[in-house]
Amino acid sequence: MPIQFEGIIPEHNTVRSTVGVFDVSHMGEIEIRGKDRLAFVNYVTTNDAKQLDMNQVQYSSMLYKDAGIVDDLLVYNLKDRILLVVNAANVDKDYAWIMENKKFDVVIENKSDAIGQLAVQGPQAGKVIQKICDIDITDIAYYSAREINLRSVPVILSRTGYTGEDGFEIYCERQHAPGVWDMVFNAGAEFQIKPIGLGARDTLRFEMRYCLYGNDIDKTTNPLEAGLSWIVKFDKGDFIGKEALLAIKETGIKRRLVGFGVTDKGIPRPHQEIRTEGLKVGYVTSGTFSPSLKKGLGMGYVDKPHDKIGTKLTVAGKQPIEVEILKGAFYKNASHK
Repeated sequence: MPIQFEGIIPEHNTVRSTVGVFDVSHMGEIEIRGKDRLAFVNYVTTNDAKQLDMNQVQYSSMLYKDAGIVDDLLVYNLKDRILLVVNAANVDKDYAWIMENKKFDVVIENKSDAIGQLAVQGPQAGKVIQKICDIDITDIAYYSAREINLRSVPVILSRTGYTGEDGFEIYCERQHAPGVWDMVFNAGAEFQIKPIGLGARDTLRFEMRYCLYGNDIDKTTNPLEAGLSWIVKFDKGDFIGKEALLAIKETGIKRRLVGFGVTDKGIPRPHQEIRTEGLKVGYVTSGTFSPSLKKGLGMGYVDKPHDKIGTKLTVAGKQPIEVEILKGAFYKNASHK
């Protein structure tokens, strides 16, 4: 996927206003089969996969024993297998780590090179998909999937995405991906559908304050300080990293991932120091100009007790950038509610 086709800002605005398509075939897909697949996935992930209904999708994470994050991922509970969708840069590492922890009766296969994936995102995404789909897609709830055919092409169709807008992700065999791309674009012509690149993918996820592995979370961070405690189920039984995470919970986190807006001028950039009265109290993990809000925004880890909503801090750029910690997603008007 290129950084941009037309330009980051117009592509960003297309997804926010109509519909755009991302070729995200670089993402990783790992299949888990066998009678113990749910138990195994529960052991290697933090969320509770046993709570998943058939064809339901779950956001989760995998941890090292010290509670550092291996990756964040989606867990698909399908009829005869569980599909783990992992970040592209982490595929080999994740697969090796999963294989190292294979202590159950399961068959594990890295299907990443065999699967193509398209993400159709935006307020008009449902209308586009309905034109090429024989089932009523209003029956597909958010974070649910169906194994169906799109005009004779077998796919997994899920109501998921990384933009905050309504949308669908389509998984198919690699050789079918170009045909599915053409099918989607023909169906979306009346909605001015456009291809979207990696740059707008980042600004869209950022406005929703979705974490990006390698920036906002990695092996040096844990889910509690990253604001991901909602995907950690301590009461489900044992999972890798649980003991260390419980110890962190007991002593309390020392820092927290926060979102902040620029109060005057400037754009925060990753790795810049966050300061108060000249004292370093954190660092920026993600920062950009928001095409929707027309201002600089950032995310970063801030030491307690400087992490409270409304706290005013300074980002140390070429010129000091005054910022204020904000609550929740930056962009409040996305079409997924």
